[in-house]
Amino acid sequence: MTTIQCQNLAHQQRSPQTILPNLGLVCITASQQVRFKTITRTRYLKLSFEERESTLRLLYQNNLQRLHDALTFCEENQICLYRMSSGLFPMNDLEDQIGENILEEMSVDLSKIGQRASALGIRMVLHPDQYVVLSSDSPEVVQTSIRILARHARDLDLLGLPRSPWSLMNIHGGKSQRAAQLVKVISQLPAAIKNRLTLENDEYAYSADEILAVCQEAEIPLVFDAHHHICHENLDSYNDPSVATMFEAARSTWKNPDWQLVHISNGETAFNDRKHSNLITAMPDIYHQAPWIEVEAKHKEEAIAYLRDWWLMGQ
Repeated sequence: MTTIQCQNLAHQQRSPQTILPNLGLVCITASQQVRFKTITRTRYLKLSFEERESTLRLLYQNNLQRLHDALTFCEENQICLYRMSSGLFPMNDLEDQIGENILEEMSVDLSKIGQRASALGIRMVLHPDQYVVLSSDSPEVVQTSIRILARHARDLDLLGLPRSPWSLMNIHGGKSQRAAQLVKVISQLPAAIKNRLTLENDEYAYSADEILAVCQEAEIPLVFDAHHHICHENLDSYNDPSVATMFEAARSTWKNPDWQLVHISNGETAFNDRKHSNLITAMPDIYHQAPWIEVEAKHKEEAIAYLRDWWLMGQ
């Protein structure tokens, strides 16, 4: 197996000896080792005030332990990048403030997560759900989106994670042909959100070129997704020249290029199928230059191990 050594890079450049891309685990494992509990809004709202408090307290305590377990799993499997679930602490943004208050009470335990991640050299990031649409033409949707991001930013603060793209919150552009609105909203975001915010190209609304222009104007980093790019442009190879061009352009948006994060997935039934495959069997050559890669494949840690065997070992 390829030997990977995680380093604490939150406030520094990568060591010249670090030549292999870091492959990241997304949320859970294919096995049962990393799993989290949740509760639906409908079920939660049926509970009494006392039941809500006791239910969320137990759920948050469980998920906090599972988050420790996720770091342990990453340490044991030499995984240096971990994308947390956006549903880690459900119902903590409701008007009853029960979840918010419980998390504040757990702040010491939460901060130990960030301290442990830093000690292990594991980078922790977040991808808020699809309901975050900063480019919406509905003011209500925009305000709801900002509230969601503020809740996630508060969680990252409680976890003791830095307000920088090291601990990024990555979202899509949202409603198409609304780039000016997107830039305007981003420019007005509080620092706890904006300093962590990144944007990603997608298959439908925003091409890599379009979202690059937004990132350049808003002065935030671009998380380049090669599979979204080939789907959007209907390409037949990850080594199409435009892939390398967009990778390099995305890198220029990162003030610290050694923090650049990219995504990879493969099509399930065909090269440009938008559904994710179980494993990663094709990679852009330019990704050998990527410092951090989130592996978006159904078989999770198995896909990372497989990618290490056939791709990293070939470097």
